Amino acid sequence: MLHFDSDYMEGAIPAIIERLAETNFCQTSGYGTDEICESARARIAQACQAPEAAVYFLVGGTQTNAVVLDQILQPWEGVISASTGHINGHEAGAVEGLGHKILPLAPTDGKLVAADVRAYCEAYFGDANRDHMVAPGVVYVSQPTEYGTIYSLAELEALSAVCDEFDLAFFADGARLGYALAAPGADATLADLARLCDAFYVGGTKVGALFGEAVVFPRPATCRHRKGADRAIDQHFFTIVKKRGALLAKGRMLGIQFDELFATDEVTGSLRYLEAGAHGVTEAQRLVQAFREKGYELAIDSPTNQLFPILDDQAHARLSQDVSFSFWERTPDGRTITRFACSWATRPEDVDALIALL
Repeated sequence: MLHFDSDYMEGAIPAIIERLAETNFCQTSGYGTDEICESARARIAQACQAPEAAVYFLVGGTQTNAVVLDQILQPWEGVISASTGHINGHEAGAVEGLGHKILPLAPTDGKLVAADVRAYCEAYFGDANRDHMVAPGVVYVSQPTEYGTIYSLAELEALSAVCDEFDLAFFADGARLGYALAAPGADATLADLARLCDAFYVGGTKVGALFGEAVVFPRPATCRHRKGADRAIDQHFFTIVKKRGALLAKGRMLGIQFDELFATDEVTGSLRYLEAGAHGVTEAQRLVQAFREKGYELAIDSPTNQLFPILDDQAHARLSQDVSFSFWERTPDGRTITRFACSWATRPEDVDALIALL
């Protein structure tokens, strides 16, 4: 069986496994206070061109989204998200379980549009009865989106400007960030996210790590957009992480992984994290081309590591005999939109085999 179900089915890049074995009997302090975690933080800050950044390591994406939003939002505030955003559809109400309402807006190609966010804020702040309503406090985006699409630098800058205008924080979910950075035509970099966002995270679970996400507060002493904030944006974040059950005692297990992901490969001279993302994108785009050449329709034009072919029942049944992939949704004419995902570890020969089956 060929597996294209998701991008976190494999373990980790070999350098991580080797480093974990090498350091297995080392004794270090816990909770991310060790020297390996410090090295990883420094490497991430350097890659983001944000020397003052505060970096924290958590285990998974849902946990990270919930804890970061709990940190930034005031008790009376909610978070603006695309209705298709991961926090709204596939996180089991984790954000709302902590007392913060998600304020969904209709997306365009899976993305929030700055003009729509501005209109929502104008309507809220122009409503004389707004004290009876949940106030917008954060704009949430994911890079890439659930549909594999990416925000351009111009789109991120426009959203950032709206946040500035209405005193909202800007938070980017980077669970698959490595694939967005490697996508053809991508023009938003790690440094751009650090410049435009109040917080974002670098996803490891889906991009070469066993598990783990690195939360980045580029300017921890201030909140870039929230001019009236009276505290550092990361103040007591460590305690909030602990309170929410998200603090890993053996913190170096996370630090080791990001220290390796943000190390420079001796052969290629580039960051392993970027190489991991580029491999997944390359293999996925090979599949995109093959599906199109063989007459299949794609529901979404995704330049990243996910693709969304539309299959009739016959094609779905035939491919399912040899390939596992994900259901996405049914079309009005009774066909199925599916999702195929490649990863940092996808084998080119598996892609060749799938192409031969089409």
